[in-house]
Amino acid sequence: MMVVRFADDVIAGCQHRAEAERFLTELRERLAKFGLERPPEKSRLREFGPYAAANRQRAGQGKPETFNFLGFAHICGKKRNGRFTVVRQTIRRRLQAKLREVKAELRRRLHVPIPVVGAWLRMVVRGHLRYYGVPMNGPALGTFRFHVGRLWYRTLRRRGQRRRLTWERMRRLIERRPHPLQLVRGQCGRSRAESPGVQSARALPAPRAGLRQPPARQTPAAPPPRDR
Repeated sequence: MMVVRFADDVIAGCQHRAEAERFLTELRERLAKFGLERPPEKSRLREFGPYAAANRQRAGQGKPETFNFLGFAHICGKKRNGRFTVVRQTIRRRLQAKLREVKAELRRRLHVPIPVVGAWLRMVVRGHLRYYGVPMNGPALGTFRFHVGRLWYRTLRRRGQRRRLTWERMRRLIERRPHPLQLVRGQCGRSRAESPGVQSARALPAPRAGLRQPPARQTPAAPPPRDR
């Protein structure tokens, strides 16, 4: 049995369904001793794992079920070599709620200078990428960054009507201000979101051929001793 806990969120993994049902029964009895009750809508059994797809296919029950934990939707998936893996994607309602917060804040900062708003959006997008920047979650990260730029574009067009802001100019502004999407391969096989100025040692570009390199500084040799 495996138990993962963060604050008041707990996930228990069992190999057999009978073990999971027994765990829920004992947990209900344990909580009842302290006058507590387990919410039935927040505690459910899910068939999940490397054999869930084959078992449900034989039973004619469709695809394996998913579950949400810490802002991610956990899905049964496969790697390129066909082996089982857990796909983590941003929960849609979390993404939509964050975009609504960004929209409301942009309306409040309607007449704030553009560099100040761009620096704030850079921190927002950077924080989002650092938390949700996990393998196989690239489409959701790209969607968030695109919609943040779109919301900023619509907000800037409301500031005045003398000169309409074109999308080409807005695209250059987005590439310069908000944090661009860049997944960098980190240690232990994990992916992490970093700023464009941070590169690993393997990602550093090699010196181009034909460019003159500055000469290395050499220490002048000591003068020979004089004959007396």
